[in-house]
Amino acid sequence: MQAIFKIKVQTGLFDFRIALTPQAGNDVESRPMSSTNTVFPLIVQQDAVRNALPHLDVRGALTRMFLALANDSAVQPPQTFTPFPQGAGDFITYLGVMADAKVFGAKLSPYIVTESKPVITAWTALMSMETGQPLMWCDAGLLTIERTAGATALAVDHLAAADARRLAIVGAGAVGQAHLRHLAALRPWDSISMFSPELTGNESKRAALSALHERVLVCTRLEDCVRDADVVALCTSSGTPVLSENMLTKPALITSISTNVANAHEIPPAWLPDMDVYCDYRQTTPASAGEMKLAAQLHDWSPQSVLGDLSELVSGKASKPSRRQHAFFRSIGLGLEDVAIAYELFRHVAGQRGD
Repeated sequence: MQAIFKIKVQTGLFDFRIALTPQAGNDVESRPMSSTNTVFPLIVQQDAVRNALPHLDVRGALTRMFLALANDSAVQPPQTFTPFPQGAGDFITYLGVMADAKVFGAKLSPYIVTESKPVITAWTALMSMETGQPLMWCDAGLLTIERTAGATALAVDHLAAADARRLAIVGAGAVGQAHLRHLAALRPWDSISMFSPELTGNESKRAALSALHERVLVCTRLEDCVRDADVVALCTSSGTPVLSENMLTKPALITSISTNVANAHEIPPAWLPDMDVYCDYRQTTPASAGEMKLAAQLHDWSPQSVLGDLSELVSGKASKPSRRQHAFFRSIGLGLEDVAIAYELFRHVAGQRGD
């Protein structure tokens, strides 16, 4: 006879009586006990996440989270890197605590070595601060893309000039397209230029990109894409600089997410001393971002010169860019972002179920 353990869970916005039992592997798992009872944790697979994405308030969730961080009601520990024995791979753990929502969690992102292409996944565990019980396990692949683009959009909204009219997006994959979705509504852009080397000669991909927004112009050269841009969003997997001298014709806001290649950097580190520099979290980003580490080692740049991070920007504590030189926003991705977007997903799934 299977045991069912009944507990009460409060998450700040929801109050459930739940039963914990073994789970199967469907898209969204739960076993109703009554109209207000649900089996936890919910297991939310990728297809269910994809269906939920249009309904999630990504920017609102991130704004609330960074305000909580600014008000000391959230905690962002450093991410941890754990290698597998005998070179079999590794995993990165992204952690975060949100006291107002009464949840904490961790995203686990493994890199598993195989004989061919490595296996890379990401799953987030969301748990109750009150009971210590799991609320949800969700596939975090698509959520990571959305929270990354959402964090960039939050920075652009606070750092780009009010009269910014030309947006350039370098990179046309899933991350670049997510940036297009999140950035397009921030300003009345006159033009949105996009570039990726893989688009050369591929008319179907070019047409698909152009169809995403009426102002998208697909460029065949990087120089044409970024010329006269007010905002340049770098969304590549390059470990070396994408931009070079003389490509940018006026002071611009440059955003970068980079990749997990060691010391990856999408702009030359030598640029940083002559830029207004911002990041997602000043306590962790300068020690991890490739161009910041190299600029500190080789170009007399100091992390102390960072003008603000996202918690300081959303709380009004950071100064704005001078507009006399390029501004740079660097994001490495935070566990708190993963917890915030997972909690937004949890609210949506629970709300749909009527729990």
